[in-house]
Formats: sequence, C-alpha cells, structure tokens
Amino acid sequence: MAKIRSRGEDIRKFILKHVEANPSNIAMLTANHFGITRQAVNKHIRKLADEKALSKSGHTRNLIYKLTALSEFKNIYEITPNLAEDVVWRQDIRPFMGQLSSNVIDIWQYGFSEMFNNAIDHSSGTKITVAVTKTAVSTEILIQDNGVGIFKKIQTALNLLDERQAILELSKGKLTTDSKRHSGEGIFFTSRMFDSYGILSGGIYFSHEFDDSEDWILENDRVINGTSVLMKLDNHTARTSKKIFDQYTSGDDYGFNKTVVPVKLAQYGNDKLVSRSQAKRLLARIELFKTVMFDFKDVVSIGQAFADEIFRVFAKEHPKITITFENANAEVKQMIERARHVT
Repeated sequence: MAKIRSRGEDIRKFILKHVEANPSNIAMLTANHFGITRQAVNKHIRKLADEKALSKSGHTRNLIYKLTALSEFKNIYEITPNLAEDVVWRQDIRPFMGQLSSNVIDIWQYGFSEMFNNAIDHSSGTKITVAVTKTAVSTEILIQDNGVGIFKKIQTALNLLDERQAILELSKGKLTTDSKRHSGEGIFFTSRMFDSYGILSGGIYFSHEFDDSEDWILENDRVINGTSVLMKLDNHTARTSKKIFDQYTSGDDYGFNKTVVPVKLAQYGNDKLVSRSQAKRLLARIELFKTVMFDFKDVVSIGQAFADEIFRVFAKEHPKITITFENANAEVKQMIERARHVT
C-alpha cells in the first residue's frame, strides 16, 4: 500500500513540475513517462485540481492546465528616507512565504533585500511595486520601480558604449555606481541563486538561468520605464546561498575573486569578435578578480587580434590572474592556443 501511495505522489510531483512547460499535453507526457494510461493520469490531475494546486480552462480535448496561485501579495511602497528593505521583508514578505525550509528562506531574504535596496538607493524613482505569487511548486517575486532604468544609469555613470555593455559588466560582478555604499556583488550573486532571474529595463531584457553559465539578452523597440526584476525559485530546492558564494569566493578573506564572463555578450548582431577594441571592452575590470573563466558558448569564431589581446597581451600584463576558458569549439580553441604560444 505504501509503495502505491509513493508512486502516486511521484506522479503528482511530475505533473506539477512539468505542467508549466506542457499545459496542453501534460496528461500524455505523464502517461508516457510512467507507462500508464491517460485515464490513470487524469485521476491524479483531478486530485490536484480538487486540492486547488492546478486550475484548468478550455473544454474536453482542448483543456489547458496551469499551476494555481495558492497565495498572492502586491503592494506599492513610496521611496522615502525611512523606507528600509529589512522592515519590508520582515513585516510583509517573510510572513507571506509560509513554511518553507530555512535554505529557501535564506535565498529569498538575500535576493529580495539586495534588489529592493537597489531600487531604494539607485533607481532615482518615487515608488517600488512588489508582487509575490506562490504556487505548490515555486514562488515568484517581481520588484518594479519607476526610476531612470538600471542599464541606462550604469551606461551613463561609467561612460559605457551602450546599455548592452552595462549588461556585460553586470555579468562579471563587482559593478556598482556607488562604491562607498555598495560592493557590486548583489545582482551577480542574486542572479545565480535563483532558478530564473531577469531584469527588464528600457528596451533590454537580461536573464540568467540556474545551471547555465551563460547570461543572455533580448532587445526590442518597446521602451520600458524604470526597472523590473523578476526572481523565481522552487519551493523545495536543496540549494543554499553558501554553495553559491563558495563557487566564486576563496581565500582566508572569503573574497569574491572568481567570475565567469559570457563572451557572446560582447558580440553585436552578426558582427564577428575580431578586434582588440572588442577584447578590451570584454576585459574591462577583469583585474578585480584572481580567477577568470571566459565562456565561449555560442561563439562560432574569433579573430587573431581579439584572441591575442586577451590570452597573450592581458595575460602577460597580469600574471597573477588565472585565465581559463570553456565551451570553445575547435576553431576558437585553435585561435586561443595560437595566441598563447606567440613569443
């Protein structure tokens, strides 16, 4: 009997985990995965619907299933000198989270506090909107301000080429426009703690998915005022904030001294990465780290000057920095090795 009950729980967990990506064919997907009939799967779907974990729309063969929001919260906060992220977390957000494990709460406290404080200190806006949605599987938090926009502010403050370069710098970490009050670690570590993390500002969307070293961006013609940050986390993840910190820190001072640089972010459209100027933009602030991993995922080719500037010129000028690379295809790898062996 216990074995049957356990299998039923496994089936329902599978449904909840995959229904968002498969809203119209979740029954067939589940039946194929467990080797059971669709009728058997539908019994589990009805149970989840009765428990209000799932909701449905449409009719008969056109049924669409989705996770039900078990609880929702939304509030608008005026940005005043007295607004404090720890107070908002303690009074409004933490009670809403309910009975989640301590490691999940720790991640949420860190991520919410960092992003809400960024909106207070950096947005130059007048209000912050917070929306929280919790389902049986995961929780999402949206933090939205009506300020100048994070990418535009970084571009202006650091005199960067454009807003895309601001995203490249955010991907490296240790980026701040106010070094007296901020270390520049908040967005970097927050983006790596959550299952998904995104920033929408201006006409640009920056995103990072957990277990994917690559950050990516989308551009469109629609300009979004202010900054919107969306974070999502599985309610039952075993991940801890300490594990994430440990990936990028080392030494007795527990310093943030490792980074992964997504090289593709330096590439515009169909342009090839061939010049020293492109390499120098990629290398900006790299001297702040002790270990640098260049991720060449989705980079088809690079030029001799680009490779030489990174792997010979910069490497020789900074011998104490360990420079490595990953996800390079044969052509890119050949160009890197050629640059390294030039005397």
